[in-house]
Amino acid sequence: MPDITINGADGPFSAYLAMPAGGKGPGIVAIQEIFGVNADMREHCDAFAAQGYIAISPDLFWRQEPGIQITDQTDAEWQQAFQLYQGFDVDKGVEDLVTTLQHLRGIAGCTGKAGTVGFCLGGLLAYMMACRSDAECNVSYYGVGIDERLDEAKTISTPTLLHIAEEDEYVDKTAQEKIKAGLAGNSYVTVHSYSGVNHAFTRNNGIHYDEAAAKLAQGRTADAFAAALR
Repeated sequence: MPDITINGADGPFSAYLAMPAGGKGPGIVAIQEIFGVNADMREHCDAFAAQGYIAISPDLFWRQEPGIQITDQTDAEWQQAFQLYQGFDVDKGVEDLVTTLQHLRGIAGCTGKAGTVGFCLGGLLAYMMACRSDAECNVSYYGVGIDERLDEAKTISTPTLLHIAEEDEYVDKTAQEKIKAGLAGNSYVTVHSYSGVNHAFTRNNGIHYDEAAAKLAQGRTADAFAAALR
């Protein structure tokens, strides 16, 4: 599948595009972790394409270092990823994602309906897209920092799914309970917790990948997208 160019308000940036075999379907914006649009994100996009979606994953680190594709396998890569994360502007990232969503809806074959799914940093951004965009469905996997942005939840008006890893080293138990309490009154939001698993339990070939939890979460995600986008 090809990389394409999207023209954003602050300049062009690349994105990985995966098309379904039939050439048409609803859209999904897949939002990167702190490792860029790497093999893991491309694999997620390909999996969504195999399910009949047009999937796109934009490079959100392009302002700092375009084209980052690293893994979670070495200390040097972790250090590079954290440096990029620390220099990342969340509001600009959301702007890029809104632009990507608009671009996706304009791709030939897209039905016009589109959702978002994000992991780690992307999990926060998928939540932010639920708050700030008109995406029809949003799915967050182990989003970091959601507990600090619960004041925006009042604007959520489309189906939103949160997958929380109970042993997440970056989202502690206090933060998890704060998220659950803060979102409990919103009928559009569903929160699922996964016991015994760590952050990034769905990262393909990742150090914390958990097959059982990943398959359960992916099934719930597939159901949510099918209900909202089909």
